[in-house]
Amino acid sequence: MLIPPDSLTDDRPPLVDLLGLAEGRPGSVLLIRPSALGDVVRTVPLVVSLRRRFPALAIDWLVQDSFVDAVRAHPGVRAAVPFPRGLFRRWFSPPAAMAVGRWVRTLARANYDLVIDAQGLARSGALARATGAAIRVGLDDAREMGWLGYTHRVKPREGVVHTVDRMLALVEALGATPIRDLRLVAPPEDRTAAERDAVLAGRFAVLAPTSRWPGKRWPIERFAALATLLLEHGLVERVVVVGAGSEREECRPLLELAQREERVVDRLGRTCVGGLMATIERAALVVANDSAALHIAVGMGRPLVALFGPTDVAKVGPYGRDGDVLQVLRPGDRYDHKDEALGRAMMARIELDAVIDAARVRLSAG
Repeated sequence: MLIPPDSLTDDRPPLVDLLGLAEGRPGSVLLIRPSALGDVVRTVPLVVSLRRRFPALAIDWLVQDSFVDAVRAHPGVRAAVPFPRGLFRRWFSPPAAMAVGRWVRTLARANYDLVIDAQGLARSGALARATGAAIRVGLDDAREMGWLGYTHRVKPREGVVHTVDRMLALVEALGATPIRDLRLVAPPEDRTAAERDAVLAGRFAVLAPTSRWPGKRWPIERFAALATLLLEHGLVERVVVVGAGSEREECRPLLELAQREERVVDRLGRTCVGGLMATIERAALVVANDSAALHIAVGMGRPLVALFGPTDVAKVGPYGRDGDVLQVLRPGDRYDHKDEALGRAMMARIELDAVIDAARVRLSAG
């Protein structure tokens, strides 16, 4: 069944009629959004919108096992269902295939009334189908024919639409008013650890200098210079560098600075997802490329300088905070973050002076 996004304007849309949720009947839903981390944290408004419309609904979230901490403490989530991505990568070996089969059968045994696939890929569509839920909803333009796993397909909005609003069309099809609330909640134990961490006391900035795609990265030498200027100008007491342990080599100039300057703190590969959230929550400023740290900063409501090059801010920028973006576009530019040479050239247009000026403005406002 194809559902136009603007056709469900009455108080009892077809899907709600089928589920009986409009009458307050308790039900259960599985939200599928396993990855990537930045996309996971931007999916929180779906939970908030569903909870507001259907208070009795139990919402479980299927999320990559390494990202469970991003969602498990959210008050709208009953349970985070870990998706064993590593196991699925080895599905072709007999032992792994058997383990995958056992795990998939647990989804069916949960007896969900409704499944919402916010990922829109072949694997997520297959997982939706594997649940056996009577109602399985996803966008009609799901890639890799992921829509084959759905019973109801939602027609996406036309034109340039932010990824958050694209996903919110799914809950609108269920009769829920979109609640654009991206607030995140770090796990309690990580918040407690952050409160006790002397490094995170006082006024500090978080620098997130990495990104999965090289074309999205601001030159690392400028991040090192930025850290120096933030300290020399007395804008912050410390600078905390975050990222994955596998990204240490690309951050070498910044890490060499940390070895010489004790106020630059190296946390690359030394924080879990919950720890990263708790760290950002306490930061006076976050400076980040287009990466998960940027979207966590939005979810934590922190002052932000977002550095963008070959990606469309209207689609994937910090939601509701376009004013925090630094991006230098020229006639003829195209968005292609997979073109490394193009991306690096666009990111190099962002001058150090512009970033330090933006940081000063945000810190003075705080």
